[in-house]
Amino acid sequence: MSEQVIPKLQDNESSIHYQGWSVAAAAFVGVMVSFAPIVPYTFSLFLNPLHAAFGWQREAISGTFALAAITVAVVSPGIGVLLDRFPPRRIILPSVVIFALALASLSRLGPSIQRFYLTYFVLGLVANGTAQFAYTRTILTWFNRRRGLALAFLLTGSGVGSILIPPLTQWVIDHHGWRDAYLMLGGVALLGLPLTALLLRNQPMPQRVDESLMSGETVASALRTAPFWILAFIIMLSAFGENGLVTNLAAMLTEHGVTVQAAALALSVRGGAGIVGRLFTGFLIDRLPAQRIQTGILLLSAAGTLILAFSGTSAMALLGAALLGIGLGSEADVAPYLLARYFGRKHFSVLYGLTWTAYAIGGATGPMVVGHFYDRAGSYQPRCIVGLACTTLLAAGLSLFLRSDRNPYHASDINLASASISLEE
Repeated sequence: MSEQVIPKLQDNESSIHYQGWSVAAAAFVGVMVSFAPIVPYTFSLFLNPLHAAFGWQREAISGTFALAAITVAVVSPGIGVLLDRFPPRRIILPSVVIFALALASLSRLGPSIQRFYLTYFVLGLVANGTAQFAYTRTILTWFNRRRGLALAFLLTGSGVGSILIPPLTQWVIDHHGWRDAYLMLGGVALLGLPLTALLLRNQPMPQRVDESLMSGETVASALRTAPFWILAFIIMLSAFGENGLVTNLAAMLTEHGVTVQAAALALSVRGGAGIVGRLFTGFLIDRLPAQRIQTGILLLSAAGTLILAFSGTSAMALLGAALLGIGLGSEADVAPYLLARYFGRKHFSVLYGLTWTAYAIGGATGPMVVGHFYDRAGSYQPRCIVGLACTTLLAAGLSLFLRSDRNPYHASDINLASASISLEE
């Protein structure tokens, strides 16, 4: 039976008319206006306005981002369980609505920072219900031969959002104030809702599928392997460096003499470079060992961080942001690909959720550490940013311990196993 099913599932993936690309397009738009491009890439734009309005310290403000990241860490495995059991729209649609309302509510902030913390807690609860984490499982049910490219296309949505949203937010702050900017972001977050409701669905499967195709390690057995923990630590270290820098990037660059407009542009360039890097990575990942691709892009992101540590001109800031985007933007493509390659896809969403816990731990501590050193020194010291680059270099070193020949689950078996247990709405 498997020989009859496999060709049908793999038909026309290279054709633009293949239905899976419509699903990928809907996911692209959803990711473009999700938590991933909105919250991290606009957070630093509000640091100075909120300090001016309420007198809040930089470390205290950064603590809200840390709270959201910690909340993501706690709830991601649970969201993964839901995505493995229920149609994706049942998780994504309510998450998007709550996310948009929470963002818009920030326009009504008062001097009590507890309200700010509470809102970011809510944002953390639904974050991965709106982001690429929620859409990846569905994409994997539609693609086999082009799964690397499809994942890259999905993740470029975040890159496009990070190009468009920061300068738009800065323009609204400059011309209408930070309250209207939060209200605008709430509206932007709803833009992906229609396509998600209409098009996003797992690939339907025949009622009977050979049990031998139900490939995939259990969660417990995966947690007993070295590759899972190496991947988790790589993700945690890269998130520490990325979020520690990105959430403070605009404020850091303006302190170093870069104009506000150029600082916002640097955030957009970082997103644009991420698009190029992700598409190129998606092309390479179906052809070369993903582990060595991961090493290279982490080295690029470390180089970008070092340049940003000493950026005093717009040109240097844009160069550093571009390298950072190519590196850490593309690293997000490799992690889900390797998880599916090493452990199969029967419990993919749960395992992916656990790596997002690692990401959130790094993403929570990075901004807090940078904010702490800023409050102690009264400025962004280059040595602090160099420390962020060192964490990314350490992640690159760890990636060398991932063997490039480990492939216990054949690609077609993985795809069938994933699709056969997924639910169609």
